[in-house]
Amino acid sequence: MSNNLQSRIKSQDAKIGVVGLGYVGLPLAVEFAKAGFSVTGIDIAQERVDQLNRGENYISDVDSSEFSSFVESGRFVASTDYSVVSDLDAVSICVPTPLSKLKDPDVSFIQSALDELVKYIHPGLLVILESTTYPGTTRELILPAFTAKGSEVGKDFYLCFSPERIDPGNEEYKIKNTPKVIGGVTETCGKLGKLLYEQVTDNVVSVSSPEAAEMVKLLENTFRSVNIGLVNEVAIMCEKLGVDVWEVIYAAATKPFGFMKFTPGPGLGGHCIPVDPHYLAWKMRTLDYRARFIELAGQINTAMPDHVVALVRSGLNDREKAIRGSKVLLLGVAYKKDVDDVRESPSLDVMKLLEDQGAQVDYFDLLVSEIKWNGKKKKGMKTLDRVDLSDFDAVVILTDHSGVDYNRIMESGTLIVDTRNVYDGVVSENLVKLGVSNDF
Repeated sequence: MSNNLQSRIKSQDAKIGVVGLGYVGLPLAVEFAKAGFSVTGIDIAQERVDQLNRGENYISDVDSSEFSSFVESGRFVASTDYSVVSDLDAVSICVPTPLSKLKDPDVSFIQSALDELVKYIHPGLLVILESTTYPGTTRELILPAFTAKGSEVGKDFYLCFSPERIDPGNEEYKIKNTPKVIGGVTETCGKLGKLLYEQVTDNVVSVSSPEAAEMVKLLENTFRSVNIGLVNEVAIMCEKLGVDVWEVIYAAATKPFGFMKFTPGPGLGGHCIPVDPHYLAWKMRTLDYRARFIELAGQINTAMPDHVVALVRSGLNDREKAIRGSKVLLLGVAYKKDVDDVRESPSLDVMKLLEDQGAQVDYFDLLVSEIKWNGKKKKGMKTLDRVDLSDFDAVVILTDHSGVDYNRIMESGTLIVDTRNVYDGVVSENLVKLGVSNDF
């Protein structure tokens, strides 16, 4: 059976399924289609499925014309019906794995997908979990569901974990040239999973188990979280010391060994870094171990929106104004530069803190025209070109999108709070910068 699947993968005759058609799943499905496979995407959102079947793409990292050609040729089709799994050779699970309000793992999306998949599991099916989760999920949650009716892993079906490594907005590293890690429950599982992803990725790195692969993902993003926490704290230190943190970071980055550059900001955002370390911390609590680095970095990063608001308050106070009643414009609500993703964005925390303190808050984002806010839709300003920025008491730069006329903003004379070092090296009485002493 494994030889048959191996042959079908090598000849691109294998039929591939991707469960979850978001920022991770849709780009993966497109890569398989690009490699010549017939791909079926599965998603519970009927509206999203209908949109995709019309050839309409909603993920910025996917080429829209290329995607529409796959739909027209029949190489890609989307469905809400899990029964299509009966006709598939391999399925990758790419559903969300958020945190609960208590920072505990929420694997409900994985469980929901699993409840449907087990109905249609069949001999020879390869299942690969890509959703980020705690070490042990593949073996402890998915494996028992598939073996409950007597099927044997590595013989009747094959199971692996391969962490997604999607970086939205990254023009250099895509699925094709980003090394892919994979760990199988058995040796045969691992070999088949590796072979499948070798069809769409230049370099596939095998590890000894799904637990090792699960831990790889958590280490990668815990590394980033801890280092961002460090540099955020250094930024606050530099403000108090009268030193420019940006000058310090850029100088330190000239060292060709032993240093990796991280930059401070208004907090953590996105679908990985604010979330993934807490999966590891939760798992360790079940083993009576406290993940101290993760907890400390989380405390520092979570407090950064409060620090940004403190900078706004200080800048307004210097102008004999209070936050209450002030008009504040936030530039950027996406969690990072040149993407349209607002998940876990610290900009939303800054917005809430300012509104809670009585400020009148508007926002402008080149890529995000509307957000869900307090159960309603909040629309951003359509353009800055015809806006008199002097009508605002403060402009806060939270996301440094390309294409914004930052010179015009500076020329307006309005108080600017710069959390992204847009105005590198600029000194002005109208400018307050994160990580820089703002005493004149």
